[in-house]
Amino acid sequence: MAITEEDRKRMGTVDPELAEALKTQPFPDLTGGDPNATRGVAIRQNRAAHLAKLRHLYPIPGPIPEQVSESLHQVPARDGAGIPVRIYVPVNRPASGSPLILMFHEGGWSMGDLSDEDQNCRLFTRDLGAVCVNVDYRLAPEHPFPACVNDAWDVVKWCAQNASPGSSILPADPKQGFVVGGASAGGNLSAVVCQLGRDEGLSPPLTGQYLCVPSLLWASSADAVPEKYRAEFRSRFESASDPIVKPYNEASNARMMQTLAPDLNSPLFSPLLHPNLGDLPPAFFQLGGLDPLRDEALIYERELKENGVLTKSIVYSGFGHMFWTNWPTMQRSKEFVQDTAQGVRWLLEVGKAR
Repeated sequence: MAITEEDRKRMGTVDPELAEALKTQPFPDLTGGDPNATRGVAIRQNRAAHLAKLRHLYPIPGPIPEQVSESLHQVPARDGAGIPVRIYVPVNRPASGSPLILMFHEGGWSMGDLSDEDQNCRLFTRDLGAVCVNVDYRLAPEHPFPACVNDAWDVVKWCAQNASPGSSILPADPKQGFVVGGASAGGNLSAVVCQLGRDEGLSPPLTGQYLCVPSLLWASSADAVPEKYRAEFRSRFESASDPIVKPYNEASNARMMQTLAPDLNSPLFSPLLHPNLGDLPPAFFQLGGLDPLRDEALIYERELKENGVLTKSIVYSGFGHMFWTNWPTMQRSKEFVQDTAQGVRWLLEVGKAR
């Protein structure tokens, strides 16, 4: 069912807790004052420095070696390169076996690293008994599209081939669950590899997808949105209150797309455009009410439901894109992390019944 104007107003009204946080901790200008800068090494470094200052405030601020063992590995990519991954293994593994969870970080396909998904991986390993794989896929502009997709898919296939309870590197049992997830660009990659897994007959199959504030349809203008979605696909162009992601701007989006060089009409970049949205793993969504990416995720969830896919979603009305990582001390941010663990637990439970 399409969302109403009342729904849009409720979701898109800034929550008082976020408004107060923005007064005391405004989001920094990662461009260094250059209005033409949208991506690149300098912004990548500025973003990493900004988040590094906040991580001591996270619910899990660093390694927890008494509960989670961490190790770095290289997964072979199709072009012979090595894709860095960090693997997290519970110190005390479940007697029934550990599910397997892969996480892809956010950052607009041009920023981010393993530190962005450390907390979730430690959370899932500690609280869900999972073996987690945190993927450092290659970034634009050094590695334009589809390098990120190829890396993500190569790691998924490597995990499918190598995970087993007796493995010294990847001691997981995909029969207990085989989930992919991520936020923003990481959510995009998760949706894409689920479609690839179905289309290419991945064995063992993926059993769940965690789609957090995902990018699912990139339209260069309102006219470029498929007609059947046009009336609902509005947040990209209208949501002006998000403190991190701004609504569509032709110049800045053109620069970003020039950096990444994707095929906008390919399901490998815009998974909402895939002609078959059925027979996919159950999906758990976490969405920001202020987020310009909100509507495409709501549309994608509805399409999945209509095609017989189990879904569960939470919309955080009045909060924006990646709010929990940038203002971690807000009560709603703490609740978000709790919801994440509960939602992924749900994915593992329903995935076993597939």
